[in-house]
Amino acid sequence: METISETLAAAEEDFRDRFPAYTTTAKVDELRASEYSQLDERDHVYLDYTGGGLYAASQLRRHMKMLEGGIFGNPHSQNPSSSAMTEIVEGVRAKVLGYFNASPDEYAVIFTANASTALKLVGESYPFGPGDRYVLTFDNHNSVNGIREFARSKGAGIAYVPLALPAMTVDETILQSFLEDRQEGAHNLFAYPAQSNFSGVQHPLEWIERAQKLGWDVLLDAAAFVPTNRLDLSQWHPDFVSISFYKMFGYPTGVGCLLARRQALAKLSRPWFSGGTITVASVQGDKHYFAEGATAFEDGTVDYLNIPAVKIGLEHLEAIGIETIHERCRCLTGWLLEQIIALKHANGRRLIRLYGPATAECRGGAVTMNFYDAQDQVINHLDIEEAATRSNISLRTGCFCNPGGGEVALELSKT
Repeated sequence: METISETLAAAEEDFRDRFPAYTTTAKVDELRASEYSQLDERDHVYLDYTGGGLYAASQLRRHMKMLEGGIFGNPHSQNPSSSAMTEIVEGVRAKVLGYFNASPDEYAVIFTANASTALKLVGESYPFGPGDRYVLTFDNHNSVNGIREFARSKGAGIAYVPLALPAMTVDETILQSFLEDRQEGAHNLFAYPAQSNFSGVQHPLEWIERAQKLGWDVLLDAAAFVPTNRLDLSQWHPDFVSISFYKMFGYPTGVGCLLARRQALAKLSRPWFSGGTITVASVQGDKHYFAEGATAFEDGTVDYLNIPAVKIGLEHLEAIGIETIHERCRCLTGWLLEQIIALKHANGRRLIRLYGPATAECRGGAVTMNFYDAQDQVINHLDIEEAATRSNISLRTGCFCNPGGGEVALELSKT
């Protein structure tokens, strides 16, 4: 009878035979030991990367060293400490543009608290009105769904593009019909996730140009996509892109950004003004004048002491290589799908029901499923989480911030 160690060794050998490209990602094993040693020290399995990434030890050291050695003030001034921080913040903007291969002539970086705040900026400022359209796919994050309230309040029409089971993908013909249903000269906004945070589906980036040719502005929610995939904004040109940096490299939390095409940014109109967004405001004159570009959308003082850590995090990803990260994720996800789909009870009934693509093609690492007992009754997700917790495994269970995806997967109706 095989020991557990022998069983695991055989399983690993089989895995490496089935996914030979995994050997090209050996650098990640070295990083795990040097940068993420707390995982092994605490015997912890972390599988909640859709919720947030893990930070490397060197990211913290570099950031703390910078703060300890400098004198940095609020960048809304010209004194030495403020000027030093202004230079750093602008350098981080340039780094973000460079990482996504975005031309500074085409794109502006607007620092926000997270992707949700970036999406709110678009929703509250987009020039919706009667006759305009807001179209989005069913599997959007709630922060994208929430934009419909701005659209509705201004009289714009709202429509959801359905998903097809079991892979939870979009029928291209149906999508085309939605995109063609708009008025010439109207303001039309199409929003979709580059990668669904529910099913892991990666929707085609080719939709961006297709929609734009039909007169749509395109909002791409890239928060779940960019941690393990290259987004090249010299090839793809969405009008708005929302990002949370902590999902990419764990630290810092509280900093995200909206990448906005300058021509699209010019269409937006803020419903209020605040410190930092204007060049001048008058109480007696009851007037205000917005600053140009990104400044008009960064309310108050940006998180200037944490923003430098964004550059450190991007450099950390560059040192690993996003292609290496992508391949690692592809191999592990492919193996997980193969193994978990094959699991069955003694009576032949399957242990799980998967929601999303059953292979590693056109999908990311988010794998969503329900577990069923031998009588085909669903097992409460809290029981699954409790069992995982006993083994020191961090999972994300329960309701997601993606109600449309859940409704489609469980085939729920309005009633």
